[in-house]
Amino acid sequence: MYYVDEGKGEIILFVHGTPAWSFLYRDFIKALSSKYRCIAIDHLGFGLSEKPKSFSGTPQSHAKNLSEFIQNMDLHNITLVVHDFGGSIGLAAGIENSDRIKKVVLFNTWMWETKHDKGIQKIDKTINSWLGKFLYLNMNFSPKVLLKKGFSDKKYLPKKVHNQYIKPFPDKDSRRPLFSLAKALIGSSDWYESQWQNLNKLADKDWLILWGTKDEFITTKYLEKWKKRLPAAKIKELDCGHFVQEEKTIEAVTEIRNFLKN
Repeated sequence: MYYVDEGKGEIILFVHGTPAWSFLYRDFIKALSSKYRCIAIDHLGFGLSEKPKSFSGTPQSHAKNLSEFIQNMDLHNITLVVHDFGGSIGLAAGIENSDRIKKVVLFNTWMWETKHDKGIQKIDKTINSWLGKFLYLNMNFSPKVLLKKGFSDKKYLPKKVHNQYIKPFPDKDSRRPLFSLAKALIGSSDWYESQWQNLNKLADKDWLILWGTKDEFITTKYLEKWKKRLPAAKIKELDCGHFVQEEKTIEAVTEIRNFLKN
């Protein structure tokens, strides 16, 4: 597993989803590493990490890796920053190491069962068809097309930035980790729910929710569920798509900085 480790002080641990990697948090690390120790991992199969064929690539296995990373690096007083699939992965690792977690920053994500959601059922049916497999493995559909759809304003995804998300997946074999997580959208439904039921281990921490309200994938319907579960959380809704980190960088960094100060 590749990771970035910059700065000194209390720890901020950044956890990405798909098809992203630690590059997603580059400006956050640049802005915050003067006062904090910023650590951003690349899940196995993503970014600059290795892509072992023997690795299952499920959210469960990624969460296990992250938990071992936290323990092996002996990290404490962590502010955990999660997004997308990194939500269930990061929070599951956080639950496993709840005594090491101080605060949580949550971008657009979910952490409950998905198998009864009709919208997700439709997506899952496509992913598990021959067409879904072809698009993911042969056409690099996730970073080339889906990532772009995650932006409400495409000016925040210039070609040179988009290429940084496309480059880690140059061939069919390298794209299997993307396909594994896509299949886990419903495939890991029971596991998400089990983590949701254990969220009380983190619920008493300080939470900041930064939510892109124009996200076509993880909509404000999901935000309402988080609000009910975490009534004490500080919430900032932002006028952007799924990738708040790219579209509302300055606003999100400012919110995190103030959250950490307080």
